[in-house]
Amino acid sequence: MGVKNLKLKGLIFNIQRFSIHDGPGIRTTVFLKGCPLRCLWCSNPESHEPFPTIIVRDIKCAKCGSCALVCPVGAISFDRERGRVINWSACNQCLVCVDACKYRSLSICGRHMDVDEVLGEVLRDVPFYKNSGGGVTVSGGEPLLQWEFASELCKTFRENKLHTALETCGFAPWKIFERVLEHVDLVLYDVKHLDPVKHREGTGVDNEVILDNLHKAAKRRPVWIRVPLIAGYNDSKEHIKSVVNLAREVDAKKISLLPYHEGGKSKCEQIGKTYPIPDAKAPPEEYVKELKKYITELGVEATIGH
Repeated sequence: MGVKNLKLKGLIFNIQRFSIHDGPGIRTTVFLKGCPLRCLWCSNPESHEPFPTIIVRDIKCAKCGSCALVCPVGAISFDRERGRVINWSACNQCLVCVDACKYRSLSICGRHMDVDEVLGEVLRDVPFYKNSGGGVTVSGGEPLLQWEFASELCKTFRENKLHTALETCGFAPWKIFERVLEHVDLVLYDVKHLDPVKHREGTGVDNEVILDNLHKAAKRRPVWIRVPLIAGYNDSKEHIKSVVNLAREVDAKKISLLPYHEGGKSKCEQIGKTYPIPDAKAPPEEYVKELKKYITELGVEATIGH
């Protein structure tokens, strides 16, 4: 397996090794930063902006005040009783404060990497991919927002004989989507809600392009449909039956049910955002199992959590 010296750079916010929830086998998931959706339940709100941003970990703060001293816009105030206070509306994400912090209580989310660098990370676990039928998954954020980099990345993975999956919400012009699609083996396609009004309420965008792209993509590559399950939003049997009908239409290989979790809540506190649905819940575990059985009885393979 060779490493190519490609200089096109993408913005990566995480490379997760030994992932078992993002496609078949043991995988490495490469998370690209930037997303056009604003899903209320998003577990990675730090991925939204398509540029490097600050993450705050107050537990590590030594209350030294260095960050406040260097902030060029005065967005950080400080006193020894309350600690650091950030005026996020004034913060311009210049990141100067991160360099000033000696205790790593401020860090940067998002690192520019070229294909060479990402491939070097991914190739470390080739034996695990081979032994488990795994590979690499390119996710986000929304990877199609960085489609040129995502395309080169997936192309290079496949040239190195790595099974390559793309996790996407499908919200992109088809001419962009198909450029990436030609270099992947599997598409993990997020379906949030089939009702356009409900979809816009939950994500901020319409689902017409998403569903149109799903039909086109499924004609070219195997597709797994993934449904984030939020109690009271998209977990009714009526809606799940509609998802099953959609899966049949596009010949999706399976439906993955992904019960809601609160990972995004604490992250919002670290990036100066208000979590929009603090009372959200996952459906009861037994009900999720019931939905899985229901889908299977309707003739489509189903899994929970991956």
